[in-house]
Parts: sequence; structure tokens; C-alpha cells
Amino acid sequence: MKRLGILISGRGSNFEAIADHIAAGTLDAEIAVVISNRETAPGLEAARRRGLTAIAIPSRGLDREVYDRRLADELEKHQVDVICLAGFMRLLSAGFIRRFANRILNIHPSLLPAFPGLDAQRQALEHGVKLAGCTVHFVDEDLDAGPIVLQAAVAVRDDDTVETLSARILAEEHRLYSEAIAIVLSGRYSLDGRRVLLR
Repeated sequence: MKRLGILISGRGSNFEAIADHIAAGTLDAEIAVVISNRETAPGLEAARRRGLTAIAIPSRGLDREVYDRRLADELEKHQVDVICLAGFMRLLSAGFIRRFANRILNIHPSLLPAFPGLDAQRQALEHGVKLAGCTVHFVDEDLDAGPIVLQAAVAVRDDDTVETLSARILAEEHRLYSEAIAIVLSGRYSLDGRRVLLR
């Protein structure tokens, strides 16, 4: 069975959704390890309650390259096949990304390439778009710019706030991430430049 390494910084709601899909039998994988760069991340306790291996590797005060080597070594120790970023609030170094080329997935709360970076939902509302959504993509060396695996659109309502729009996008994230992980784990895709072609 394919093994996932999940990286979190906070509550880990996308991690929990992945774990729920595995428990329900809709995602054929196992979570090998959950790692946070913050010792106080609520997602670590959630992982432990599920009986999963959950580790804090604090990043504060560490050089990025040093931290990423420590993180990569831990993931390799747990023999992970795919790394899933689930609210991991750190930019990964080029060396880390090369070490796990085409094996790192991220979910972002916008229809990339629109609104990369922080506060994507606020950016979408301020821009006045009619459709927002979320994107699962491979991680490359540019911020929120890697090849797109799947996207889901969410209609923006006239009375939306950042909170209401974020909540509807998050519901789609919880569904979409596991669908994308299943595609990647099964190899039902090919890469053609920037395009992910699904089979």
C-alpha cells in the first residue's frame, strides 16, 4: 500500500479529510507520518488520537536548508511515496523539491494561477471574480505554480465574506484532495510540460 507523508502547520483539516477518506475506503493509502513545523499544531493531537505517528520538527530559528534536510530525512525514514502539504506554512527549498520531484502535492484555495500566496479568498473577493475554488497541484520551485492535477470551482455570492467563501471552498478541498491523491498514487496520469494528462 502506498504511504503518505502529511505536512501541517495548524489544525490540519485537510489532513483529517484525507484520513477520513482512507478510513472510509475511498482512498487506498496509508498515512505513514504526520509532521508539523509547529509543536502546538492542533493537527498533531488529532493525528495521535487516530493512532498515527505524529512528529513536531520545529522550524523556528533554523536555516531553511538545514530544516528541509531534517524534514526530508524524517520522511525518507518513514518510506513515504507521496508528500501532501495540508496547510504547511513554509516555502520548501529547491533542494527538498528536487529530492522528491513530482512526489509533493499541495492544495490551494483558489483556481490557480489566479491568486497565489496568502489570503487567496480575500484576493478573490477584492478582485470581484464570479468563480473561486481550489486547486491540487504538484509542487515545484515557484510559489503555487506547479502542474495542476485537479480543480474545483465555487460560485462567489454577492453577500459572501472571506469566512463564508472560505468555508465553501474548504468543503471542496476536503473532497478534491483525496481524489487527486488517488490519481497520483495509481499513476493514472502523465506529465506533458506543465499539463497533467489524466488517464
